[in-house]
Amino acid sequence: MRVPLLTLAVASAALLASTLPESGLRGREEPVAWREGEVPAADLLAKVRNCAQISRGRYRSDDGRPADIPVCGTRDAVFWKADLDIDCDGRPGPRCNRRTDPIFVAATAFQQSDRRYPSAERLPYIVVPGVSRIWNHRDHGVRGGSVAAVVYRKRVRYAVVGDVGPRNVIGEASYATAKALGIPTNPRGGGVPSGVTYIVFKNSQVAPLEDHDAAVRLGRRLARKFTQARK
Repeated sequence: MRVPLLTLAVASAALLASTLPESGLRGREEPVAWREGEVPAADLLAKVRNCAQISRGRYRSDDGRPADIPVCGTRDAVFWKADLDIDCDGRPGPRCNRRTDPIFVAATAFQQSDRRYPSAERLPYIVVPGVSRIWNHRDHGVRGGSVAAVVYRKRVRYAVVGDVGPRNVIGEASYATAKALGIPTNPRGGGVPSGVTYIVFKNSQVAPLEDHDAAVRLGRRLARKFTQARK
């Protein structure tokens, strides 16, 4: 698994963001998600404590690791609990490019409204596994632009489904998602080996894909509905 690596600049930026008032965070190009959490992480995690497995098999967190991660389902969402590897794919930028990421690909499975690929540095997105005998995300109302609540420790951040990954591996999200969660973002050694919960709300979709504010608004509403629903 990757070894966490934080530069002093990133650490300082995170500290500054956490101390600024909400009004001081508006208008920035990079997502500052400290204000996103409204539904507590504990409430979301309580709803996904038990797994009703919907995948036919289980996924690996990384190549060579045991296949022990199921995709679980409820009436309103699908979810899995895994690691978080950094996806830097999409439109290149100063932090996500072929120099910083040896496996960088300048494309994703889904495009923005302007037909360009999203920037992993700016857009919080998660990656779903490619369609296989293990699981077909399309059969469960999951597609490009579907809204996800990503939970790590006590933080809840909202993202969209923005890319499709390998057919047998799960647990990946964009640079921006990791940054919003306080997870090390270096594509060579960032991420975390466990402890991340991905909850994707069925039949939800943000259009255009790149509208993160819309994803936050819809995510908050769906998260409230999800946590308040009776079992």
